[in-house]
Order: sequence, then structure tokens, then C-alpha cells
Amino acid sequence: MGSNGHIKKELFLQALEKSLGIVTTACRATDTPRSTYYKWIKDDKEFSKSVSEIENIALDFGESKLHELMSSGNASSVIFFLKTKGKGRGYIEKQELDITSGNEPITIELNLNENKTGPIRETENSV
Repeated sequence: MGSNGHIKKELFLQALEKSLGIVTTACRATDTPRSTYYKWIKDDKEFSKSVSEIENIALDFGESKLHELMSSGNASSVIFFLKTKGKGRGYIEKQELDITSGNEPITIELNLNENKTGPIRETENSV
């Protein structure tokens, strides 16, 4: 690819960073078809790496805004943060599913062997 293609990619990457990784905005700003963007991602490892770095910048920006909201006492932001980052400390909502029948456990038997001749048939001992 010539220098013209390289310049187009550089301009696109600048627009992508300015838009915090919003592809549609960068495509419109540089008059680049979305299909071209995906072709560049597929064919150019350096371009793809640069896009990943921009995605990380956008994620960092979002996290910094979340921290600002938490610092200002925004309870929803604190709850969101703890549910996503504090799972290891028990900040998670759990759901329990009781699958019993008449207070007796249900026994499920699985046969994970491949049967290439058709569906696996139940035997007399199957549940």
C-alpha cells in the first residue's frame, strides 16, 4: 500500500481516538466506508493493534468517569462498581434455583459419547 493509504489510516486512527473508539463517528469524519475499516483490521496487524490501544484508552476514560461519579457519592455507580469489580469479595447478586421433586433430588444422567448413526436412545435405566 502506498503512502496515501498509510495517511488515510493515520487520519482514521486520529479520528477514532478523538471519538473514543466510536467507529461510526471516525468513519464519517474521515469519509471511510465501514467495510474499509474492517478490511484494514483484518489485513493490517499494526492497524489492528493501534485500534486495540484506542479501545483501551476509551475504556480507561470510562473507568475514570465512573471513579469520578463514585467520588461524588453516586450510589448507583458504587453499586455498579462493586457488582463488576468486587465479585471476589462477595459483592454479587445470587439466584438460587431449587430443582427438586417432592423434596427428593432429581437425578440426571448424561451420555456424552458421540453417536454418529443417529440420536442417542434412552435405555430402561434412564431417568
